[in-house]
Amino acid sequence: MSNTIKLYRHPLSGHSHRVELILSLLGLSTELVFVDMLNGAHKQPEFLSMNSFGQVPVIDDGGVVLSDSNSILVYLTTKYGKGRFLPSDAADRARVQRWLSVAAGQMNNGLATARMITLRGASYDAEDAIARSHALLKVMELELEGQSFLVGHQPTIADVASYTYVAHAPEGNVSLADYRNVRVWLTRIEALPGFVPMQRTLIGLQAS
Repeated sequence: MSNTIKLYRHPLSGHSHRVELILSLLGLSTELVFVDMLNGAHKQPEFLSMNSFGQVPVIDDGGVVLSDSNSILVYLTTKYGKGRFLPSDAADRARVQRWLSVAAGQMNNGLATARMITLRGASYDAEDAIARSHALLKVMELELEGQSFLVGHQPTIADVASYTYVAHAPEGNVSLADYRNVRVWLTRIEALPGFVPMQRTLIGLQAS
């Protein structure tokens, strides 16, 4: 049995929730450590010693300190997954990596940014972020046709990395109404044993 893993996070951070979700899906003992980002705790020397970029999430797994949500997903599933959530097949593993890249790229620049505008008043172009979001959702809708998850019929960290910002898209004024396959995919993830949600915020379309 592993030691309790510390997860330094903010409860409204989608990147943090990715890690909280995989920890719960894997049934790992976890201590959630609140990082007061509004008061700049993530820019203080103590936190910067764990992640010099000053970003959540960070984990401490018995002295192994890691940052970057997608890197943490790979680490946790490799160490504790016992074959779950990270395929051994080379081609499928590459397909997972493709979606991790999408989560760090198109998803971050679209869905995550659109939500950041409404959540924190971030000074980005809302119209551009919403357009990028729909471009990504159209691709996801197409690729989910005829399969249960992003990489075939078993859940992987591709789904974990992608879930949160898609599920919370309405908070960034991005409607999911036109994306039936995406909505069904969300419900499949939410039905997984050990699923934990991220708290919703009554902003954007979520407020209506």
